[in-house]
Amino acid sequence: MLSKSRVKYIQSLYHKKFRDEANKYVIEGPKVLAEFLRETPHHIQEIYCIKTWFNNNRHLLSAISPDIIFVIEDHELARISSLSTPNQVLAVIIKNASKEVSPAGRLSLMLDNIQDPGNLGTIIRIADWFGIKTIFCSEDCVDMYNPKVIQSTMGSILRVNTVYADLEQVCRAHAEIRVYGATLNGQSLFTVPPPVTGILLIGNESKGIRQQLLSFCTSRITIPRLGNAESLNAAVATGIILSHFTQQPG
Repeated sequence: MLSKSRVKYIQSLYHKKFRDEANKYVIEGPKVLAEFLRETPHHIQEIYCIKTWFNNNRHLLSAISPDIIFVIEDHELARISSLSTPNQVLAVIIKNASKEVSPAGRLSLMLDNIQDPGNLGTIIRIADWFGIKTIFCSEDCVDMYNPKVIQSTMGSILRVNTVYADLEQVCRAHAEIRVYGATLNGQSLFTVPPPVTGILLIGNESKGIRQQLLSFCTSRITIPRLGNAESLNAAVATGIILSHFTQQPG
């Protein structure tokens, strides 16, 4: 049976302040946990699961100490889950420090003040799909360890290095790298040759790219609008642009 202190501790990890203090976060659901068990089992601190999941997934747990696996009742899982319908298993994960990397010699993403957790999680998943290894997030972007972000990444958070940084400073330090800013008024995306290297800059869901960052854009690109929608979702726009930018020749 889960103690009140353990329940309180896990619930605290749904808040950024306590995630930062503990250097841990929570993941939920069989699919996401299976990815972590395959790729970074050493970062798993605790697993809380219902008996059915445990009995069906013993083969996945060979690299995990039985001391950190807790089989609990459905109602106990509901107490510590952030989901309206708890999904069989939950785990506490030790944060993996982001690597400070240079955007030189590759195609990277840069996100300015993305606020919706679902958008950030989906963008991380899209980056993983298109082979983008690094995302630079402005310091006011939503926290990558927000439970809704984690759920939306579907495990891609393990394969995409997400770095929070002063974006203007990054651009100044790498002034030789071409920055493609996604705007409503720019050159048609489909007239831009797919770049081998560069930075794709995506702005805030409602305000777009802030003026200070626009000045670093060497190209402003637009997805041509054929209908009457006012704008595109930030994650959808990222997917469309990366689909063009990562086209293989021939």
